[in-house]
Amino acid sequence: MTESSTSPPATVEPTPTPRTLAGGAGLAALLTAPEKALIALDYDGTLAPIVARPADAVPAPGAMAALGRIARRVGTVAIITGRPVDVVLSLTQAQRSADLGRLLVLGQYGLQRWDAETGQVTSPDPLPGVSTLRTALAEALIDAPPGTSVEDKRHALVVHVRRTADPDATLAALAPALSRLAQEHGLEAAPGKRVLELRPPGHDKGQALRALAAERGARSLLVAGDDYGDLPAFEAVDELRASGIGGITVCSDSPEVPEVLRERADLVVGGPAGMVTLLEVLADRLGT
Repeated sequence: MTESSTSPPATVEPTPTPRTLAGGAGLAALLTAPEKALIALDYDGTLAPIVARPADAVPAPGAMAALGRIARRVGTVAIITGRPVDVVLSLTQAQRSADLGRLLVLGQYGLQRWDAETGQVTSPDPLPGVSTLRTALAEALIDAPPGTSVEDKRHALVVHVRRTADPDATLAALAPALSRLAQEHGLEAAPGKRVLELRPPGHDKGQALRALAAERGARSLLVAGDDYGDLPAFEAVDELRASGIGGITVCSDSPEVPEVLRERADLVVGGPAGMVTLLEVLADRLGT
């Protein structure tokens, strides 16, 4: 008698349980009718670990593969980020597969868009105030602490203080003057984790999410993020729930995550690695 060579069945990790009834209902709606679902994910801190230099923020291991799997089964998967589209495409290039299904990248909070199915990028011209702000910002930061830097996103300018000796104190000291400067140039100052973004007013992740959900006729949403800029998207999920659309909010946790975001989330996962695991589990449940 010979030993059986049949391999044991693969172990499928259990689906995480949201801590709210609304989140549980949203997850159930997604799993029941994935073709009508919208999954919208932040990039930095959610799909990619936070790093000292924004140019080094590549996706967590397995992140793009997991996105590819889920995007082939769910109605719409989108990365909604404050980053420019071309930067996200560059950072993810090494990990992107040829088949990303219906993946979208909405850059600059929805001002820019890339569609994996067509490979096309759409982008408006920047507001005039961004151009005039570049010179004024350089002058305003002449005496800023060493380590302060400016990221030019073409449609917005971001002041980074992560590499200063005391990032929190530096940001607190610079914020009032930078906020006034943004307003003078027709822009708004939006805070983030050790950054202040000077950007066009009226564009945030909540607005981008509402527009995309309406465009795609989504009946359920999963929205994940890790910073203040994701709060408008969480608020949009609350509004869409009230209209009968299922929704679940996910916090990609880390020591730097604002407590308000962690408290608002229906589900908390362990940073980008935890986000990858969640996507893999959902893909397994959906049979992809």
